[in-house]
Order: sequence, then structure tokens, then C-alpha cells
Amino acid sequence: MQAHVSIILPVHNAEPWLDECLRSVLQQDFEGTMELSVFNDASKDKSGAIIEKWRVKLEDSGVHVIIGGHDSLSPRGVGYSKNQAVAQSSGSYLCFLDSDDVMMPQRVRLQHQAAVQHPSSIIGCRVRRDPPNSTERYTRWINQLTPEQLLTQVFTANGPTVIMPTWFCSRAWFSHVGPFDEGGQGVPEDLLFFYEHLRKGGGVVRVDQSLLLYRYHPRAATHSVLETTIWTHRVRFLEEQALPRWAAFTIWNAGKQGRRLYRSLTAASQRKVVAFCDFCACPQVVAFCDVDENKIRKGFYCHEDSQERPKPRIPILHFRAARPPFVICVKLVDTGHPQPLALEEAPQWPPGARRDGTELYLLLPPGPHRGRLRGQPEVVALAGGPGLPSLQLTDPRQRLPEATCSLHPQCIPGQQELRELQA
Repeated sequence: MQAHVSIILPVHNAEPWLDECLRSVLQQDFEGTMELSVFNDASKDKSGAIIEKWRVKLEDSGVHVIIGGHDSLSPRGVGYSKNQAVAQSSGSYLCFLDSDDVMMPQRVRLQHQAAVQHPSSIIGCRVRRDPPNSTERYTRWINQLTPEQLLTQVFTANGPTVIMPTWFCSRAWFSHVGPFDEGGQGVPEDLLFFYEHLRKGGGVVRVDQSLLLYRYHPRAATHSVLETTIWTHRVRFLEEQALPRWAAFTIWNAGKQGRRLYRSLTAASQRKVVAFCDFCACPQVVAFCDVDENKIRKGFYCHEDSQERPKPRIPILHFRAARPPFVICVKLVDTGHPQPLALEEAPQWPPGARRDGTELYLLLPPGPHRGRLRGQPEVVALAGGPGLPSLQLTDPRQRLPEATCSLHPQCIPGQQELRELQA
């Protein structure tokens, strides 16, 4: 008999966590039919024995268990394992679970309810991190995004706005989007699937309850994916989904991150950038915008590695002279304040500030705008940081609380100047 829900569980050397993970499957309060589809990806520890032990307990409780796998010398990877677990399952809905995580008893029931209402969406949930103090900013970002931000913050360094271990969707929608990339270790199969999901018009919904204990440890598969790999996919998706809408745009930050973004653009985009520099009549990137007087004094950024002749020169403007739309490309720091942000290029750091690798991409639509710096990003932004403050355009008629801007005060104009900037 076909199950209502299949829990998809890839396993590779999960012995330390597997008992608790499988116990959480047994404790689900979902009243429909449920099955567990496990794929053991060449585990060399006692994972296989633990799975067999729990098979008996689960099937005695009415949960059908399907076990697949292989015992090759090397694992085939998370994407392959998830695809195999999906293929051998039968449920109308798929609930993805990592072998080192723990579901709360109501997870399947609540996410199934949401998936029935949103058949072309990926359903996520809030999480509780273990250890509790690990990745505090990332966890806050996962849990605090607004419904609009689940779609508008997809260009950030954090990856999918609902994290893979919380995914729940219909089998029909998974088949429409998938399967997962099977490139193996070092491939961000969840990010690639998420991007394809968005390309096909899929929605993103989060159940606003903490339904998963999300573990952080050195052996997690996510650590095998290089930052440069993630960066490359993010830039390509940005070029595909956002930049074609604009005839021109400004990169906010003439420092390392802004130049990195510029250099990462495709040759076609870079040729458009050159055009804006009076070498052609077809502009794309119009300028770099910054707050650092030394960079502004130089007047331009020259892309020395370019094969173009003459080499592209992109003007560096003061922010008061810049115009939207922007791609804001900055690193953030923790100042210890309630809204801890400062620009990387600040002439001096606030007391106790420490560097952080988090990147912020905020895309603002073209057109006449008035703007202010806000403490929390809202719906206008196409992207933002990990649950932290960001530059935000908002209705100038809206009254804002005092001290909502936590960017370094030496780096920004007052709110009146910002209103003039965006006028």
C-alpha cells in the first residue's frame, strides 16, 4: 500500500547519532501512513546494525521500512543517496531527514498540512541548534526570515532560505524539479536543487515552529563544500535571475569583495561593463560605490587581468553620487551592539569589533526611490545578510524608531542625506 509520507534518510557512518534520529521517527504523531526509506552509503561503522535493530521497532508500530545501500570502498555522496532513497520509496510526500538530526514529534504532521496547501513549494521549519551556541547568526537567519524574505534572500552566502534537513515536499513536485546532483563530495546538491526549484516557479514556506534538532559537528557533509564552489554558483544564479532585469547597476564596495564580484561575472557581462566605460554603447555595470575616500580619490577600478584592450576602467563614486539599483557586496562584523553591523572599509573599528566572513548581497530595484538605513531588512530587498540589519529602501513617510542604523557612523550619511541620495 502506498504511504502518505516517505521519510528520506541517507546514511553514511552515522553511528553516534542514528539511534536518536530513528527514535524520533518512531515518535511522530502523524496519523496517516508513513514509511522510512533508508539508503546506507557504504558505511563502515555500525550504522547498518542500528538500522536493522530499529526496523523491527518501527514496523511493529506500523511504519514500513525500506533499506537500500551498497558496500563499496567509497561512498557515492549525499545527492546519490537521497535520489536512491526517493526512488525506492512510495509516499505521496517526501520528508527529508539527515542521520545526525532529530525530529520533533509533530514535524511530519505539521509539514504535511502545509505541503497539502502548497503543492509546488518546499516546506521548511524552524530549528534548534546543537550545540546551542554554534552558528548563532546562521541559526537566527534560518529562524527569523519573514515569508517574503524566504524568496528575496536567496542570493546570500547562507544558501537555501529553508535548510535541506527541514525540507518536505510532494513527490510530484520533487519529480518535476529533481533529481539531486550526484557529483559527490564537494557538490552543494541542496543549493543546486533549490535554485532549480526557484527557476521552475516553486514557492518556499516555513512552518514557524522548531521541528528539528539541527546538529553541528566537524563531520557534517556541508563542510566538504568549498566556499569558492558556493560563490561560483551564487554569482551564476545572480546573473541569471537578477542582472538581466537591469540595463545598468552599481556595485556597492570597491574593496576586495566588490572587485571579486566584478571579476566573477561572465565575459558577456564584463564586456557590458567595459561599454559603460565609454568603449561601447551597451552598459551593464555603471559604477562602483564606496565610502572609503582613498578608493574614491583614485577615481576608477582597472581590471588588470582582463584580456580586453583597452582594459576596463569602472568609475568609483562617492555614495552620494551613486544611483540604484545596487548590488551591495560587503562583509559584516559583530560589534556587540543589538544590531551588530559595520562596513569592512570603516576607517576605524568600533571597540570589541571582530571580523566575520558573512557576506551581504542586497539588490534594490531600479527607479525613483527614497531610502533609509533600516535595522531589519523587509520586502524591498532581493537579498540580505543572516538575519542581521542591512541597507534597505523604505517608504520615507513611515516613521522609524531612533538608532535603527547600526552601520559604523563614520561611514554613512545621516538619514536626511540618504533621503537626498535616493530622491
